[in-house]
Amino acid sequence: MELQLAQTMIFTIEEINNNTYLLPDLSVGYKIYSDCSSVTLATDAAMALVNDPNEETFFNNHCEKTSTVHALIGLSESPLSISVATVIAPFRIPMISYFATCACLSNRKEFPTFFRTIPSDYYQSKALAQLVKHFGWTWIGVIRSDNEYGINGMATFIETVQLEGVCIDYVAVISRNNPRERYLETVNSIKQSTSKVIVAFTSSVDLESLIQEILIQNITGLQWVGSEGWISNIKLATNETYRILGGAIGFATSNAEIPGLKEFLINLHPSENHGSSILEEVWESIFNCSLTLKNGTDMNNLCEKTDTLSQVNNLYTDVSDLRIANNVYKGVYALVHAVHDIFICGKSKMTQNNCTEILKTKPWQILQSLKRVNFTTKQGENVYFDDNGDPATHYELLNWQVNAEGLIQFVTVGIYDASLPEGKQLKINNSSIIWAGSQNEMPKSECSKSCKPGTYKAIQQGRPICCFDCIPCADGEISNDVEFLTYGEIMGVILTVFTLLGACLTVSVAFVFFCHRKTPIVRANNSELSFLLLFSLTLCFLCSLTFIGQPSDWSCILRHTVFGITFVMCVSCILAKTIVVLMAFNATRPGANVMKWFGPLRQRLSVFILTFIQAFMCTVWLITSPPFFSSNIKSYKHKVIFECDLGSTVAFYIMLGYIGVLSALCFMLSFLARKLPDNFNEAKFITFSMIIFCAVWLTFIPAYISSPGKYTVAVEIFAILASSFALLFCIFTPKCYIILLKPEQNTKKSVIGKKLE
Repeated sequence: MELQLAQTMIFTIEEINNNTYLLPDLSVGYKIYSDCSSVTLATDAAMALVNDPNEETFFNNHCEKTSTVHALIGLSESPLSISVATVIAPFRIPMISYFATCACLSNRKEFPTFFRTIPSDYYQSKALAQLVKHFGWTWIGVIRSDNEYGINGMATFIETVQLEGVCIDYVAVISRNNPRERYLETVNSIKQSTSKVIVAFTSSVDLESLIQEILIQNITGLQWVGSEGWISNIKLATNETYRILGGAIGFATSNAEIPGLKEFLINLHPSENHGSSILEEVWESIFNCSLTLKNGTDMNNLCEKTDTLSQVNNLYTDVSDLRIANNVYKGVYALVHAVHDIFICGKSKMTQNNCTEILKTKPWQILQSLKRVNFTTKQGENVYFDDNGDPATHYELLNWQVNAEGLIQFVTVGIYDASLPEGKQLKINNSSIIWAGSQNEMPKSECSKSCKPGTYKAIQQGRPICCFDCIPCADGEISNDVEFLTYGEIMGVILTVFTLLGACLTVSVAFVFFCHRKTPIVRANNSELSFLLLFSLTLCFLCSLTFIGQPSDWSCILRHTVFGITFVMCVSCILAKTIVVLMAFNATRPGANVMKWFGPLRQRLSVFILTFIQAFMCTVWLITSPPFFSSNIKSYKHKVIFECDLGSTVAFYIMLGYIGVLSALCFMLSFLARKLPDNFNEAKFITFSMIIFCAVWLTFIPAYISSPGKYTVAVEIFAILASSFALLFCIFTPKCYIILLKPEQNTKKSVIGKKLE
């Protein structure tokens, strides 16, 4: 990979040198050193660049002049970047890293000249913590590299994830320099742990040695969660390691395409321009680090057999994953844009004096300009640095999967964008994830399973709070399980649907009556009472909603008073309609004039008085001993029932009794009028509706008393809905049938005419 990154930098510089906009008439020069993952070699290389008096100038055109290096691009690892950034800081030489992610490098006091095109681990640690929380894992093991990258990244992760109630089973520290015994200790920790999830904040080199040991001991089926240090590393993704890491998920920087890079890579040869080519130095430097192809073939021998790499398929020529290479690409462009913002030399203005000024450019000037850089790449990516030298934070969530051809691929299953508001930064497509062991079902990882109702948690001594025993509750004690009828459960959903359905049907009937309000069937028996009845029925349906959800003092007061008042209003309207039917029949007898005693005004007044009586009794109830929210801990040992205490049971049954008296009176009067010889006798429909109404409420009382917990509320809602539907259908369905389907019968003669005996 290092060879590809070095070639990406050369490709970018050549692209810039051929650009007519950026730094016209100037060429960017470079010198490449390899660090071989050694802090000593990296520091030596940095000092050589800073101090070499024969070092090529950063800009090379017509003017011959030497100077120290103006900026550095690198390095690949945080420990190396920390070392070099510390060394060059006194010289005020800017350094842009493409792969160093340690959050410590954002410290401007310690690293004032450091910039990077890859996000800080601070955000990655936060993202990993959100990821663990999202999947509900509360018991995890963590592994980190023994360097600044692992120390700082894991510290932030642990601090964040513990605030979310997640417990850490073990913390293992690994390093590429550790003897095998240290790796065996880590493997034993993994084997002995009950955690099914491992969060690894490591470099790919450190993790590779651990995975080899895990392969030997054949530890599979664990869910790995990775940092960007290894999650997208192609070299690590082999058919052998997939047995262990298959289904792994983790964050990586966004992938990108760099047009022309593929062709540039495959058309190079290490021996061209032998003796003077910088390309040759790059190859030789990396060969000294024993770089080989993925299949183990020595690249030196391979290059003797081919003039180019156009027919070679390896890590060097693979451009399917350019996440890090794209960071190199952006870093070089950021540096050149910084210089471009300082000086722009056009051919028409090029003079010896201008060129001399450019050659006198100091690293600190480029450093200041880098802070203001803000541009968009050809691929449409915005590049800038914040006050800490960090770029915008955006990650892709990758998942290790195998495609149809049997090849391992990194599938994007989500994103993390730190610029979004809290709670909306992480977006995941759960259905597209393949989990450990090629499973479609997400693994669970918890130290102890949730306690069942009737038991309580007892923390295990010396272990994290996620580990506990479930102890049965003693007599008179309760667990923290509560019960009440919610909108989310099936019963609550069904009752809510029927409630809204009843209300909608009632409103629809009212609309039909309003549209046909001048027809005989609507005007007969006082249309005002019909509309008032429909209004009260709508309220009867809707009052059911006050019984669903967690009760409170206010909802307890509301549900009982609204229920009592609306049902009395409803029955009062029906009673008034029944009396009108009886008086209308008597009014047809010779000399009778009874309708003057129960005209429209008295009908409305009777409904008001009867409803007012119920409202008055409810007011007295609320003043003396109102309903209130209570926690019932006596009915069951294993759960707490959230319910409404009636306050005064006597007042509640008086309220129900008043509804019952009016219903019984209405039933008797309608029963007497059921055989009156009208063609359309409404009394028989009222009789049938009141039979159902009374039957429902007579069966309600024993069912209400014997129903346990939330089923008490469900029974009450069922009684309200059943009686309301009975009144709606029995009284209004025959009328709607004639209005909508038999309009020829909607005449005065048909409605008022008497049947012949």
